[in-house]
Amino acid sequence: MIALLNVAIALLAGLMMTRLFNKWHLPDVTAFLVSGVLIGPFCLGRLNVPGLGFPTYDDVAALGVLSNVAMGFIAFAIGNEFRLDSLKKTGRAALIIGVVQSVVASVLVDLALLLFHLARPDLLSAPAAITLGAIAAATAPAATLMVVRQYKAHGELTGLLLPIVALDDAVGLIVFAVSFGVARALKSGEVSLLSILVEPVVEIICSLLLGAAAGFLLTKLETMFHSNTNRTSMTIAFVLLTVALSSIKFSIGGLQVGFSPLLVCMMLGSLFCNISPLSDDLMNRADRWSRPLLAVFFVISGAELQLEVFGEPMLVLIGAVYILARSLGKYFGAYGSARLTGCSKNVVKHLGITLLPQAGVALGMCVTAQALGSEDGVLVRNIILFSVLIYELVGPLMTKEALKAAGEITADSVDRRNTAEKDDSKGNAT
Repeated sequence: MIALLNVAIALLAGLMMTRLFNKWHLPDVTAFLVSGVLIGPFCLGRLNVPGLGFPTYDDVAALGVLSNVAMGFIAFAIGNEFRLDSLKKTGRAALIIGVVQSVVASVLVDLALLLFHLARPDLLSAPAAITLGAIAAATAPAATLMVVRQYKAHGELTGLLLPIVALDDAVGLIVFAVSFGVARALKSGEVSLLSILVEPVVEIICSLLLGAAAGFLLTKLETMFHSNTNRTSMTIAFVLLTVALSSIKFSIGGLQVGFSPLLVCMMLGSLFCNISPLSDDLMNRADRWSRPLLAVFFVISGAELQLEVFGEPMLVLIGAVYILARSLGKYFGAYGSARLTGCSKNVVKHLGITLLPQAGVALGMCVTAQALGSEDGVLVRNIILFSVLIYELVGPLMTKEALKAAGEITADSVDRRNTAEKDDSKGNAT
């Protein structure tokens, strides 16, 4: 009952906050995150009044299943950006830019934090610095997708942005696995090529195969139904199924095998949209169904942010170095690779800014980073929490402004959004 009440409060708080933020022309995702902070354990939750907020972080964590499902629908929607006809135009550029900007961001953070380590080894160890560099590669697809949807952004930059953000998960997994393996080797003195090189590749391959199998099965099963309502229900069921299956982990010999929920659901959406003639309509219906879920997801994300990290000056300093180095890496990595692939000036100038948000994937990597030990593990987690707080509150607004400066959010975009909302209300009325 308490969990259900918290879900209702989260959704209501987020929706009401959007009314205020719309007056300031700020993205809905920022409104959701701020409302989450306000009803979280650091603000209203401290009053410990049932129905007024989340008293503890355990109360927020209890809704973690909703966050996992929301990320599944986000990845499923991004899979729609991998239609073969679109990839023929942007595939090469998206692949090159996706890899380069992730690697450049990771390398710059590594260099900056290793220099910090040499200056103050008592504050930051080399394994912690390398781990933070690995996490820097990840970008949050959720905030980016939410801004694109809200403002109906359309154009060359948007067409490249979503596939690049999706590729970040695969690239980030490899970079993190390799770098974290090096960090653990420095910590323990033992090097395991199995965990550094083999396991991340196996995870990516297994995730893609599971997603492809689910996408193929979904396409075949939906031909058994003639009602779009039932087909939509089948689509939603398969997203939930793939999220659940992605949590399975097992070992073969000494090899640990797992799945990436983002990659599995992304591949589900990608295969489905390429082989099902019904995918356009069903993708739109699934998007509409998942909108309240995504709102709750961002409110929960805001409630998870721990503002107490601002109380540690040296942690804030390390966090500031991390944010600056990662931002420069994302921007100039995207800038250089976009120029190399012959993208337009608008893309070259603005793409890097849209790649700054960071959240769920990075926090997931922090859980793995606990293997470094209590001291380094806690330090890495707190620095990433600090950076996520900054990136998630500022990143969506910067993404919106970058898309607007590129001419892909216009008055016509807003008109299309308002028209779509009116069409939704008419459809609900009928």
